[in-house]
Amino acid sequence: MTTPVVTRFAPSPTGYLHIGGARTALFNWLYARHFGGKMLLRIEDTDRARSTDDAIEAILDGLRWLGLEWDDDVVYQHTRATRHAEIADQMLASGNAYRCYCSPQELAEMREKARSEGNPVLYDGTWRDRDPADAPAGVDPVIRLKAPRTGETLIDDLVQGPVVTANEQLDDLILLRSDGSPTYMLSVVVDDHDMAVTHVVRGDDHLTNAARQALIYKAMDWPLPEFAHIPLIHGPDGAKLSKRHGALGVDAYRLMGYLPHAMRNYLVRLGWSHGDEEIISLEDMISWFDLNAVGRAPARFDFAKLENLNGHYIRASEDAVLSAAVADLLPDIGQEASMPEALTTEEGRIFVDAMPALKERAKTLVGLAASGAFLFARRPIPMDDKAGQLLTGDARQILARLTVPLGQTEPWTLEAVEAALRDFAERENLKLGQIAQPLRAALTGSTASPGIFDVLALLGRDETLRRIADQAA
Repeated sequence: MTTPVVTRFAPSPTGYLHIGGARTALFNWLYARHFGGKMLLRIEDTDRARSTDDAIEAILDGLRWLGLEWDDDVVYQHTRATRHAEIADQMLASGNAYRCYCSPQELAEMREKARSEGNPVLYDGTWRDRDPADAPAGVDPVIRLKAPRTGETLIDDLVQGPVVTANEQLDDLILLRSDGSPTYMLSVVVDDHDMAVTHVVRGDDHLTNAARQALIYKAMDWPLPEFAHIPLIHGPDGAKLSKRHGALGVDAYRLMGYLPHAMRNYLVRLGWSHGDEEIISLEDMISWFDLNAVGRAPARFDFAKLENLNGHYIRASEDAVLSAAVADLLPDIGQEASMPEALTTEEGRIFVDAMPALKERAKTLVGLAASGAFLFARRPIPMDDKAGQLLTGDARQILARLTVPLGQTEPWTLEAVEAALRDFAERENLKLGQIAQPLRAALTGSTASPGIFDVLALLGRDETLRRIADQAA
């Protein structure tokens, strides 16, 4: 019987869920779902001084927002310290580990000697074969792995291919510190084994750890999981991803108005591909995803591509769903007072009705909210600088004359207001733009909005005439 696939996402809660971590979680989730397995979540919070409850909540919220629900209960690594120490003791008993009594000064001298001789900075095995009876009094030892000194360690990585490390380059790493606390290397291996993880999918910054961790598996005679080290995400310029490139927390993207399914689609294409497919449904992601299609080169983050993709998903979304998403976002970006909170109100329905016109140009939910804010603005409409410059004396006189045909337009439909505006332009011997631009400014306070006929139809005759009257000469 084939062993079911079990992956894990194991973030450290010392900060937000950054974009690279989100992609790692997505790849783990998709691989597990593709094979009908599980993705487990482990919070690696052994650094108690830097781990915070807020960071843990940010990680959990970010995963939920992306739709990446984990299986089983969350494992908190710090609660398993006793189990980690137990394994170190087993390695002591089997002769695969030993106590080291070197002082910090001795270790510093050891490192300095290696550097001066041009050798790798590795522990020299001072206590590897010494009699514990020689131990200095009153010194709490660390426990070190007795690593092999000859031969090679092979990691047959599912992304990077075979990675061979000479064992002489791997020193006797510390398993337990002198205070009895486990190190990262030990904790990760024990937890992955106990959680029955079959595939360790993580960033390639952990590739050098794989060989060291493999030695712990071997010392315990445990089966080695499959490793897949995915390249990191770089900025568009090829440099390491920074905040200016987009190295932000997942919640920051939510607040900028990106849709979770658009974010998911964008992340899956960062380092993985399926032919030339750009727009990929969740069902297809699960069906198509495999680690053999993950590239070895770093992926490049591109805000413009993300915005275009988000715009696609906005246009493809149902109007009521989009309106609800905007309403949910407004309190978090401090704009709840500018638009209706409940879609059951008459004003809320106006926003839903306006959605076909609003979403055509929108790249984000924030932009969508901004473009629809004119619907709920209170008179007199505040003007931005560019809009104010359009309302010249001549423009105001044109608007005043326009109120007559608009007041006579019946019924007030998109087609009727378009016909009225075009007839007026022809009678006045004006180009449509000479009317539409100041009219847009008067009705929305901006030079950017949906099409002017949509604006008129959405506002209704009475509100349109009142707003024109506020600005007309």
